[in-house]
Amino acid sequence: MKLIRNFLMASAVTGILASSVLANADLVAQGEKIFNTKNLGNCLACHAVNGKNIDGPGSMGPKLTGLSYWDDKTLYDTVFDIYSARGLTNTSMPAFGKAGWLSDTQIKAVVAYLKTIN
Repeated sequence: MKLIRNFLMASAVTGILASSVLANADLVAQGEKIFNTKNLGNCLACHAVNGKNIDGPGSMGPKLTGLSYWDDKTLYDTVFDIYSARGLTNTSMPAFGKAGWLSDTQIKAVVAYLKTIN
């Protein structure tokens, strides 16, 4: 009986972890699309990632590396309103959330994608 209970518990935990990984993969894919799409985030126009950019200078903003070490809140706040989050007054990056260009869900997806860039 104890063996069956332990097996069922292990199966439940494995199922939860697997669904979490799949949900995160979907979020990362959505974030990458927003990051790369001209009429959405269009982040790639100013931020080079892995040596590529779409149509902008690609060096206007900093190269995005090592973002997996940043906490989610800092990344979210930076995308939402870089002026308040980072105390900057002179930057070309728009306040995507504050200006209403990206929704809360879209910013969370971009953050999930940013965390995969090394």
